[in-house]
Amino acid sequence: MGFLFARSLLIAFILAWLPAVAWSDITLPKIFSDHMVMQQNSNLRIWGTADPKEKLTITFDKQEKNAQADANGRWSTTIQTGNAGGPYELLIASESSDTRVLVSDVMVGEVWVCSGQSNMAWPNKKALNPEVELEDAKNYPNIRLFTVSNSAISKPQSEFAKVEPWVCCSPESIQGFSATAYQFAKQLSKEMDVPIGLINTSWGGTRCEAWTPESALQADERYAPLLEFWADKNQPTSQHRPGNLYNAMIAPLKGYGFQGVIWYQGEANVGRGAQYEHLFPTMIKSWRKDFNQGDFPFYFVQLAPFRYSKQAPQALPEVWQAQLKTLKNLDNVGMAVTTDIGNVSDIHPKNKQDVGKRLALWALGGVYKDSISTSPQPMSGPIFKDFSIEGNKIRLTFDHLADGLKIRSPDKELTHFLISGDDQQFVPASAQIDGDTVIVSSPEVAKPVAVRFSWEDTAEPNLINSAGLPASPFRTDEFDLLSKGVDH
Repeated sequence: MGFLFARSLLIAFILAWLPAVAWSDITLPKIFSDHMVMQQNSNLRIWGTADPKEKLTITFDKQEKNAQADANGRWSTTIQTGNAGGPYELLIASESSDTRVLVSDVMVGEVWVCSGQSNMAWPNKKALNPEVELEDAKNYPNIRLFTVSNSAISKPQSEFAKVEPWVCCSPESIQGFSATAYQFAKQLSKEMDVPIGLINTSWGGTRCEAWTPESALQADERYAPLLEFWADKNQPTSQHRPGNLYNAMIAPLKGYGFQGVIWYQGEANVGRGAQYEHLFPTMIKSWRKDFNQGDFPFYFVQLAPFRYSKQAPQALPEVWQAQLKTLKNLDNVGMAVTTDIGNVSDIHPKNKQDVGKRLALWALGGVYKDSISTSPQPMSGPIFKDFSIEGNKIRLTFDHLADGLKIRSPDKELTHFLISGDDQQFVPASAQIDGDTVIVSSPEVAKPVAVRFSWEDTAEPNLINSAGLPASPFRTDEFDLLSKGVDH
């Protein structure tokens, strides 16, 4: 025992006089990986963890920045990205050891967050013409794909639980990726020829309130019944619980620069259209506030016709109206109308090509209008503007006419117009295009007060503009909705 004890003391004495060796552990968030896309022309935050007080050097495209981890090991710095280009390398190196993290094949371009429920998540392999689309994907290697795995949690997170790291677009990688997001990116790539980064963070069957920060809901007394309903449920990690999807699948993106958001959701909120009128814009405004990037572009899909068998036929139109009001009341938003490309017997219509193209029309005619060589195409079909009562008729005016109102061929008459008097009893009406307006009437209503258009969930109306884009469903009245008072 004496010999062993003496040897231990000798070893300890020698080690005490040897030079200290620094062992560093540098980590980056999962959003940073090979093949990633950084938003061009932006002051981009780079962050991660290392040993407490560790000094780091961050190198990117001839830039060199220094950072030091705090007492908890957290560090961050910013780099300036220039115009679209690449590939580059991002290197984070310890100043006290050989530890380093290298991110390769980094492109600078346009980054879009793609979110919502199952129609956003719907993969290319299940969409229209999958064989053609998968083969064509080999022509777009500068579209890069990042997928956030499904996760729900009750507190905002700084890191994703699980992801599928950045990959280049290919026939293999695109199979399980969002078809809507991919088609959107294809259109941008064709027009601008810049790298496009898509961050797919979507989950089928989920509700708008789950994607909204709970703090935003708590700040508005209108959501008190919704929050009270969930307070009584012992389901802390439910994907439907208010705030849970925002916490797990959106909040970790804070600090990562992007151009805008495309959104496809609302099916799970059918039956609560009156609430959705303020819930959906609350979500958008809360994202903009939390990300501190100003009123970034937010383009969304107005749901396609479908027979919701457990709901009244008017339930979906009430959500359509909520989406239309969001378009009208918020800045820098766009809405892709899909009443002509749905499938009333399938809540997941396969034609995601036109959905992506119509979202891209808003981007190309909005944020990118000065970046493309050709004149932007019309962004939308007719959007109801105003109405006037003229005796026993009502005249409707519209925005987004392009070169004028049209009837989709081969139809000869406008369809899906309703009209009512003070009794609020809507009846089918005849409608005619008169210049840039539509005149609506019915012999059953001598003194009309209101018009509704496409006010049933299976409606596939035929009013379009000269660009072939469909008119959005709408109502001119403010009568109580069927869903008034439905809170959860």
